[in-house]
Amino acid sequence: MSAQIVLLPVFVLVGLTFALLFTGSGRGSLSGGEARDIVQAQFDLPLLFYVLVALALPLRHADLFIVLASWVFVVTCFAHAGILVTSNNSRRRLSARLAGALVLLAMWIYFALRILLLI
Repeated sequence: MSAQIVLLPVFVLVGLTFALLFTGSGRGSLSGGEARDIVQAQFDLPLLFYVLVALALPLRHADLFIVLASWVFVVTCFAHAGILVTSNNSRRRLSARLAGALVLLAMWIYFALRILLLI
């Protein structure tokens, strides 16, 4: 896989993070705690995603599965952010977050198996 294809979901997710940071979430006036929650929500799981891509790319283990799963993860991040800045329905937000966490877990397991089993 080319570096551009592997890194495109990373760039999109970084763009979402900055958009949320600079727009204040779109819900009008936010308290300092709410703004921090929005930024924090866009950094904890994505940080694990960024590390995975940063490792997979130079080790040449960024294959089609990693790229497709990256896009699924990014979509779940957009869903989570959309719920967070609109209705902030905690049940729906948790579902989007859990979906993203499961996709990321599958990516890490796949990556670890490829590294450890030398496939």
